[in-house]
Amino acid sequence: MFTIPLSRKQVEKQLSQYQKINYNQFRWWRMYQPKNKPLDNRKPLRDRILNGDFDYSCYKAQQYWVEYQLNDILEECGVDYQMYLEKTSVIRARRKRLIEDFEKDEADRLLSLKTAFTQHYRLTRDQIEEEMINFSGDSLIDFYYHIHEQHKIVHMPYPLKRRGRPKKVI
Repeated sequence: MFTIPLSRKQVEKQLSQYQKINYNQFRWWRMYQPKNKPLDNRKPLRDRILNGDFDYSCYKAQQYWVEYQLNDILEECGVDYQMYLEKTSVIRARRKRLIEDFEKDEADRLLSLKTAFTQHYRLTRDQIEEEMINFSGDSLIDFYYHIHEQHKIVHMPYPLKRRGRPKKVI
């Protein structure tokens, strides 16, 4: 039996915020993805935060949903553990892959967040980690405004010049 920190309704509410995806034979274990596509790295950091590029990964809610399915099958099978193993082989593989995707995705998001802050402000990664630990706010946008008030902006990204032939001047 899995102990899940969220109720079934809370998990369903989280999953309703994501877009359901069609079956993909190469990533069959994924059922949902974020509705918004991540913005380009050249966009302002504030816009990327508001878009949800650095939000909590959607794979954790999918993992909770799979664990609820496993708990339901365990209750259905009762004492017969062999039947439980036969029925849940695919679901357990899905859970394992979702956990791996979650860990990888969260590490990537944290690294890209640190990189974005080092590009925009005169800070090192160690200073950013220390600020993150000491910050007592509620959300990432609050952390952004906290850093924005305390540190000087080094670089504001701008769109790159277009490649190719220049426009006609009439």
